[in-house]
Amino acid sequence: MAVTVFKDANYTVSGLLSRIKHGEIALPDIQRPFVWSNSKVRDLFDSMYKGFPVGYILLWSTDADTDSRKIGLDNKQTTPSLLIVDGQQRLTSLFAVINAKAIVSKDYSERLIRIAFRPRDMLFEVTDAAIEKDPEFIADISLVFAGGFHTFTNEFLNKLEAYRNVELSNEEKDRLVENIDRLKDLQNYPFQAIELERTVDEEHVADVFVRINSKGILLNAADFILTLMSVHWDEGRHELEKFSRSAKTLNTAGKPSPFNHFIDPEPDQLLRSSIGLAFQRARLQYVYSVLRGKNLDTGQFSKEYRDVQFEKLKIAQNAVLNLTNWHEFLKCLSQAGFRSKRMITSETTVMYVYTLWLIGRINYKVDYKNLRRVISRWWFMSQTTGRYTSSPETQLESDLNLIRNIPESAPEKFCETLDHVVRDTFTRDYWDITLPNRLNSSSAKSPTLVAYWASLITLEADALFSDQKVSVLLDPVVTKTKNVERHHLFPKAYLSSININDPKRVNSIANMAFVDWTENSTISNKSPLEYWPKMISGMNSEQLKRQIEWHALPVGWEQLDFLEFCEKRRKLIARVIEKGFKKLLIDHSNVASFEPLSIKKLITNGESNNLEFKELARWSHGTEHKGKSEHIIVKSVAGFMNSEGGTLVIGVNDNGSVTGLDRDYETISKGNRDGYELFLRQLLKNNIDGTLPNLYRISFEEIEGKDVCRIDVFASSKPVFTCPMKSKNPTDFWVRQGNKTEQLHGRERNDYTNSHWG
Repeated sequence: MAVTVFKDANYTVSGLLSRIKHGEIALPDIQRPFVWSNSKVRDLFDSMYKGFPVGYILLWSTDADTDSRKIGLDNKQTTPSLLIVDGQQRLTSLFAVINAKAIVSKDYSERLIRIAFRPRDMLFEVTDAAIEKDPEFIADISLVFAGGFHTFTNEFLNKLEAYRNVELSNEEKDRLVENIDRLKDLQNYPFQAIELERTVDEEHVADVFVRINSKGILLNAADFILTLMSVHWDEGRHELEKFSRSAKTLNTAGKPSPFNHFIDPEPDQLLRSSIGLAFQRARLQYVYSVLRGKNLDTGQFSKEYRDVQFEKLKIAQNAVLNLTNWHEFLKCLSQAGFRSKRMITSETTVMYVYTLWLIGRINYKVDYKNLRRVISRWWFMSQTTGRYTSSPETQLESDLNLIRNIPESAPEKFCETLDHVVRDTFTRDYWDITLPNRLNSSSAKSPTLVAYWASLITLEADALFSDQKVSVLLDPVVTKTKNVERHHLFPKAYLSSININDPKRVNSIANMAFVDWTENSTISNKSPLEYWPKMISGMNSEQLKRQIEWHALPVGWEQLDFLEFCEKRRKLIARVIEKGFKKLLIDHSNVASFEPLSIKKLITNGESNNLEFKELARWSHGTEHKGKSEHIIVKSVAGFMNSEGGTLVIGVNDNGSVTGLDRDYETISKGNRDGYELFLRQLLKNNIDGTLPNLYRISFEEIEGKDVCRIDVFASSKPVFTCPMKSKNPTDFWVRQGNKTEQLHGRERNDYTNSHWG
């Protein structure tokens, strides 16, 4: 029989809170901050009042000198003998409400949790201004637990009688007092506890927490590493928390701080950048193992190995939290035309790009000026294409693999590698086909929409019908958000009059433009034919030309059919975005390198999120069977269509060796390029729902005397589905994630389609 490392224990609420108050039970630094909402605290009291179970708590009996924090804000006199491992949120809620003590929120501010109770119907509510004035409520239940119960209840009944202007019956008084007394009696509510033996070490305590967390919410890998930091490097975790707290508030004393207008980084986000710099890894599960002291080659654990890994993390974290590094990196976002949180669609992208900036600066010693140019381009590409929004760890791991073997003595190679990826992503076909398709959205937080805003800023554009720069209207330091308005070029009322009421069409990106607040009020709900001539009457020809170009207005746009207008404008917006991006190429030593690559040059870069190799399209790899490879071709093309587009090369194996198409040619009636293209088009038409020929382009190239086929695939403006093998019903949904094509199902698929297409 296995030896247990725990025992059962029973406590009452008053017993637990008394021991917490006197410091006998404390909170170790192995949990997240208090994050419950007031409504969740209300629900806790309501469940206890009704006699429902609210879960057990997990405690750890440990040595007297254990370094730990307490729940309350007062200094405790007793050395803690029990530490709370699971149940922090519940016990913090009870302690704070019953004792009227402030708690420290996730944003590190102090606040009181005030819960109200209505004795008439035993209703719990979060206290607000209306409840505060309502004599039917006890506005703060901490008063019930504060002592002097009879005095308190008499005062409550007297106020209630005065409010109702009628004397309460003895029966009602008894019922109200009984309900209040029942609330006070929650101090005797029973809690079941599991106490871990003091012989269990810190790492196993963290492991137990993850395995049996009572809420069924497991700590993620970042939380797990923060746990290890608390055990082995407590100062490091507090440094992360301090930086995170300081980034949220402008330092009015004028001292340097991490405060900025782009992101309020959380400790776990900063931790990811530290890990990326220290170990050039994105998957935190790997890092957790090495920080525990596990040698991945031998599988053995050792304190010495753990100390070495933590030393690497310490050095990296110092660089991550260095204010010069932090603000120099944020200049890259500014250079790319970004100004505020409103223009950030993925905080993960910010921190992952910061990781690459740090590697370029710390490991490769790239000077600030050149690094700013390279990273601004990488940021623009990553943000625009949503590079790190789907399977972000997988994608960053793939990107880190590209630079892992570059010698630190070759900073130019580091820069060239990143620029190669940008170039391979922003192809001619991306600008002409993929990007316009991605702009077919109504999402107000679409990455492509934000790229358009950024381009207007880099191009120094004025708002529509205004001499105010878009950069000024979007600058959080200069202008409040309400002063800039996205205006419907074809107003809602006008579209409704021609029976166009679908919100996705009415609010589509192609129908929106930035105007100054006052100008939007002037336009109101007039038709384009009515307001356009009036709004441009005071402009000279040069001003009008710039306005039309900046705001991507087709010639005679006000006379066009609405759907035709949207289609044309999406293409023009894509041109503006391309023009804005090309401004980031100024002073670039090799602008020509952003021209499209031949297949031969593509192969040298290896597979990536937008490049995949397949040896054959007819024969299953390593077999004499047909069919399976055809299905792989279909899902690969669909995966690119459902992401950001890409290139599929057939006739090249996974290692980049050219194998050619001869074996495939043998299986088709017309065994040449024309016959092969016809076969591929028929394959895609039969197996991808709604596939249009203009969503892909097929070409060939001879390499080493062998034919190689290239399929350039463009992003679809809507989800596409494929037929499973041996089926004609298109139900499968594939997405390109990192350097793999993966199938999404159910909720994961719905979340992806909602975020990707809006």
